[in-house]
Amino acid sequence: MSVTILNHSMVKHKLTNIRRKQTTTKDFYQNVNEIAGLMAYEISRDFPLKDVEIETPICKTVQKELDAEIVIVPILRAGLGMVDGIRDMIPTAKVGFIGLYRDEKTLQPHEYFAKFPDTMKSDNAVVLVVDPMLATGGSAVAAIEMLKKRGAKNIRFVCLVAAPEGVETLQKAHPDIDIYCATVDEKLNEVGYIVPGLGDCGDRLFGTK
Repeated sequence: MSVTILNHSMVKHKLTNIRRKQTTTKDFYQNVNEIAGLMAYEISRDFPLKDVEIETPICKTVQKELDAEIVIVPILRAGLGMVDGIRDMIPTAKVGFIGLYRDEKTLQPHEYFAKFPDTMKSDNAVVLVVDPMLATGGSAVAAIEMLKKRGAKNIRFVCLVAAPEGVETLQKAHPDIDIYCATVDEKLNEVGYIVPGLGDCGDRLFGTK
């Protein structure tokens, strides 16, 4: 498995925008989607291709087209903020959904909602699990385990901001999963927020408290 950090000037610029506490809900949502779209270029760099014969206005020719079923699976609810940005770049992608809640006593994540396209199980499917924040890593580990049990094979985890603790947790639990992120921040604080981070991403995306 690998950890790919998108070291791109526009990604850094837009990350600064969403880190600002003064950023409005509208601008926060827009910038999250735009970062996800920029990240889609790197995520899709090695997607499989196939030869197809087409006819241009000049002649017939053999060219390349995508040979993979792309499935985006946001972890509810914050993951929804990244879906449109990726779909703008990969409009043929299907979308599944997974919802998790944390048990207040055991602190273990539990599934409360799951719905996926049938194509997720195909041998040529690439499943992108998306969540803006990789903090403790508990939700990411649980979501990927649930997807594997449902037949997903080629899974990649995509986030905006990761904590070193979350990266380590995910690597230990799923050493076969590649991680793509816009940045790795300093640490988690005593209540599990990423430092410097950007606050509660779900609340900031949807204007909730």
